[in-house]
Amino acid sequence: MPLTDNLPRNLYSAAQVREFDRIAIETFSVPGTTLMERAGSAAYELLCKAWPEAQTITVVCGVGNNGGDGYVLARLALQAGKTVHLLQLGETERIKGDARTNYARFIEAGGEIKPFKTLPKETEVIVDGIFGTGLEREITGAWRQAIEAINASASPALALDIPSGLHSDSGQILGAAVKANATISFIGLKRGEFTGAGPEQCGQIVFNDLDLPEALYAAEQPTARRVEWSMMTRLLGRRARGAHKGDFGHLLIMGGDHGFSGAARMAGEAALRTGAGLVSIATQPAHAALLNIARPELMCHGIADSSTLAPLLQRATVMAIGPGLGQGRWGRTLFGAALERRLPLIVDADALNQLASEPTRRDNWILTPHPGEAARLLGVSVAEIQSDRFTSAQALQERYGGVVVLKGAGTLIAAAEPPISVCTAGNPGMATAGMGDLLTGIIAGMVAQGLSLSDAATAGVCLHAAAADRAAQAGERGLLANDLQIELRLLLNTDWHQC
Repeated sequence: MPLTDNLPRNLYSAAQVREFDRIAIETFSVPGTTLMERAGSAAYELLCKAWPEAQTITVVCGVGNNGGDGYVLARLALQAGKTVHLLQLGETERIKGDARTNYARFIEAGGEIKPFKTLPKETEVIVDGIFGTGLEREITGAWRQAIEAINASASPALALDIPSGLHSDSGQILGAAVKANATISFIGLKRGEFTGAGPEQCGQIVFNDLDLPEALYAAEQPTARRVEWSMMTRLLGRRARGAHKGDFGHLLIMGGDHGFSGAARMAGEAALRTGAGLVSIATQPAHAALLNIARPELMCHGIADSSTLAPLLQRATVMAIGPGLGQGRWGRTLFGAALERRLPLIVDADALNQLASEPTRRDNWILTPHPGEAARLLGVSVAEIQSDRFTSAQALQERYGGVVVLKGAGTLIAAAEPPISVCTAGNPGMATAGMGDLLTGIIAGMVAQGLSLSDAATAGVCLHAAAADRAAQAGERGLLANDLQIELRLLLNTDWHQC
């Protein structure tokens, strides 16, 4: 579907977007009927662009303003000579205000409205105008049956503002949600569209501000922001001709217990590919020589206990702990030694599990949990973490300090200062062993080069995702973590002025 998104960076809650709508009407004197006409027109324009051959369209409307947008689109399609099936959910007596006006206009234009029973057998595009951003309850009954019918259809779906059943703020599915091929989001992008189930349910996201003045947006600070690698490249810039390896930090990675030496090696190589000047690895004595053979640029040290670790801790400027660390006595010893040394620290994998058993707080670390590790850190279930990833990331940051990277679809980066950042790149091919180890090394490599913890976490997440998207051009299935290594170098050396 040849669409361009050109999406703004700022993301808002449903309440904030409703406030923008109110300000547009009351302060800038834009009538509600005008906003609805603009929304329906923009959606119809998108439909024609995405599916230019479509002549038979089914529009499913609820009883609120989302349905009103659907009536406008249906009228425009009808007036253009297309066959329009408009199916109504909910009693028509409940349709009020601007939605009622456009309900009547569709009928006046010759349209016919039927109660939703089943989808027509012949339809080329389905338009979802059932629920808008105000949905808070779980969907049941006829409403759920309609959503399930849309998802079961072979026809593509276009969602108006947000896929019905997707929570605007959290990205959680409220029982059932339309799985759209495209979503056109109005006035302000909703943060739930970009994390959790949001990316899967929304498909391609297109934004339309309904021609509202820029001044309107000064009324609310965004609760989140989109980030991607093209926004981050300015943080590194070109290197001075007289630079030497000492200018770019000395990273110490602690990990690689028996059976997990590869995790530490991948993290170390990712740090070097990201631009760290020196990388040492503290690993099990049996692994040190093997890791040096695989990647001789890494300085690998066999560490039996904390006494042999001390010299490495003294030379390091930043530390990372967790890849392949294990939860045995050896791993606990290294974790304790890392906490005693007050250097910037990236904490991942089993180091996070050890932190969960003995919680502590500090400001100069970056925690990189996946949902399971996040659940252990907060003492809740994975389902609770995923039900509201924004709240979970903020809770982790408030409890443990520093910067928190909550991994997953729509990875979140939460620092002490809002807003939360959302990485909109990445793909399902990243669901494979070692991807987290690479991310640890990438972020640590950014810190080693002098970036702040917040910038390093954000840039690292974005670089990791962008590299994975490049590597996945050959296919997502079968993507290996080490397939990203060469892509890291290529992305980092692209002229940032051309990104």
